[in-house]
Amino acid sequence: MLKLGGEAVIPFLVRLLEITINNGTVPTDWKKATVVPIFKGGCRADISNYRPVSLTSVVSKIMEYVITKYIRETWEKTNWLSEKQHGFRPGYSCDSQLVTVCQDLADSLDTGERIDAIVIDFSKAFDLVPHDRLLFKISNSGLDSRILAWIKDFLTGRTQKVRIQQELSNDVQVTSGIPQGSVIGPLLFLAFINDIEINMQSTIRLFADDCIIYKVIRSEGDEKTLQSDLDKLWEWASINSMKINPQKSKSISFTKSRIKQSLAYSLGGNSIVEVNSCKYLGITIKNDLNWIDHVNITTKKGWRALNFVMRTLKKGNNNAKKLAYTSLVRPILEYGVACWDPYRKCQVEYKIKL
Repeated sequence: MLKLGGEAVIPFLVRLLEITINNGTVPTDWKKATVVPIFKGGCRADISNYRPVSLTSVVSKIMEYVITKYIRETWEKTNWLSEKQHGFRPGYSCDSQLVTVCQDLADSLDTGERIDAIVIDFSKAFDLVPHDRLLFKISNSGLDSRILAWIKDFLTGRTQKVRIQQELSNDVQVTSGIPQGSVIGPLLFLAFINDIEINMQSTIRLFADDCIIYKVIRSEGDEKTLQSDLDKLWEWASINSMKINPQKSKSISFTKSRIKQSLAYSLGGNSIVEVNSCKYLGITIKNDLNWIDHVNITTKKGWRALNFVMRTLKKGNNNAKKLAYTSLVRPILEYGVACWDPYRKCQVEYKIKL
């Protein structure tokens, strides 16, 4: 209808959006979502390996876009969002987050210091956000009262059903969480997690719910400070109904020293596994910032993508091959390259056995 109506529909849409914002109410149809599970990786039989993406009303998304633009401008003017948060913000990206973290690590290694880091794994962070607590947090962020009323009604009384191929489940009530796939959802999640760094002495970096916390270790007291901050993080998660998975969280010590000390950090009384390398935002980081492991992984992924293109477009024209290469292969090779771009000859010419 929107496509067929063209410009003739615009006045009616404008009137509808004005009514919803002035009354602080959201039509019931806008609160209905069809959830499509998107496979993330791992065992396909495990439902935890799927990301629930909500398909919602297109008209609702237009209204969400208008409100999101207003909220973003308001918070950027007042610097209400933490500068440690790089997710879903203009001027920030995965690359800016990775460059910031890797620069901090490199600075410590250059001065011969040791820096301990813990990569935190939140379980289903978007789905567990309590609506009342979220509304309380944004109530003092400088937003117009009509916007707050609209967001409250937007989150209240939502229903969803799951679609698998052509089969649909029954509608169920949504009592918590932010719809993944909505326009305003990511910004609301940033607001909810914005106070996570309060009273932290260690450095904490965020990309949405991807969290890493680290501190330069010069004495035993610094280790205790980092553990204290981990305890505060666990307490924050408990108060805010978030779940941290200690088993999937990783601890890593970045140092050039040949004598490595065992780490003994914990979350909620559960020991955190110590590793020599970890994956953060798609980049494999080693404890000495040697990028050979990531070069190896990236090369394998690139070859697999290139072989797929070569098999699929074996008889295609050059333009199609070029487009497929720039769309499917180059992004793999260029992601995060500002951090790991190899400068050693052995890494530039690195070859693997497929």
